[in-house]
Amino acid sequence: MRILALESSCDETAAAVVEDGRKVLSSVIASQVEEHRLYGGVVPEIASRRHCEAIVGVTQKALDDAGLTLGEIDAIAVTYAPGLIGALLVGVNFAKGLALSSGKPLVPVHHLRSHIAANYITSPELEPPFLCLIVSGGHSHIVQVKDYTDLHVLARTRDDAAGEAFDKAARAMGMPYPGGVEMDKRAQGGDPDAFKLPHPTVDGAPYDFSFSGLKTAVINLIHNAEQKGQTLPVEDLAASFRKAVVDCLVKNFVKAARDTGSRKLAIAGGVSANTLLRSRLEQECRNRGWKFYMPERNLCGDNAAMVGSQGFYEYISGNVAGLDLNACAAMAVDQNR
Repeated sequence: MRILALESSCDETAAAVVEDGRKVLSSVIASQVEEHRLYGGVVPEIASRRHCEAIVGVTQKALDDAGLTLGEIDAIAVTYAPGLIGALLVGVNFAKGLALSSGKPLVPVHHLRSHIAANYITSPELEPPFLCLIVSGGHSHIVQVKDYTDLHVLARTRDDAAGEAFDKAARAMGMPYPGGVEMDKRAQGGDPDAFKLPHPTVDGAPYDFSFSGLKTAVINLIHNAEQKGQTLPVEDLAASFRKAVVDCLVKNFVKAARDTGSRKLAIAGGVSANTLLRSRLEQECRNRGWKFYMPERNLCGDNAAMVGSQGFYEYISGNVAGLDLNACAAMAVDQNR
């Protein structure tokens, strides 16, 4: 089965053709990063307009690269939730138009489920059940993947997501957008023990995350130094902040795995590209004899290949939408449409 997939939940306009949920025949991404860097973050109105401009060309290139016509596609999958509502609407409405004109089934895909599915592309042998840590700019979850479309959220952040904390702290350190990526680079040459930063926990919820206090602590540290006319070593501060965030993620994820008896772990989402997070979890799993999976770095960020992968499993489970499909800005990953 060949699925044409579309992704427009934030600031990447993407299209891909995926075969049987595991084989990527083509993947095309039009990024808006350089434009949004001017504003220090994603501007929703600009993102929506750029999706409108790019989606036709990106889709046609995905078909051309796969050597297929729309008539040779079996279904059309599209990200419909969660994300920036204006951006999502561009992809959803374009996909509905394609489905109507071609007579192909329309498959709605949850954005976080597709991030998990990026692992199916990188590791074709991976099958549920497994435990997944989803970490991105807007989400931090620990999810039990019982089956491809049967998920249960064990934990989530109570405030800022890990990626959001990285971006905001990086901005305070004077780094350009996207801050999390830049911080990961700058931290490579820093001392992770140079600054003692808090490791927040959530009372009564041992797996849940809280990054707001950690983010505030590093911002206050920077402001206090500025008021005294001092200059903090950015590499050391970046390394210390990165270590604190990763410590929290790894500690809770490993505890959840031990308590649930999970021996097969995966990570997903934009922050799963973080160098320290990948190496720490790889080592933790190796030490315990657990299997560990992570997407290739080019599949960690938003892309349509992962949408096509999850779209395959949504389709064979019977999740097909009509032309009344609408975009949704917020939706739990374990909620079925």
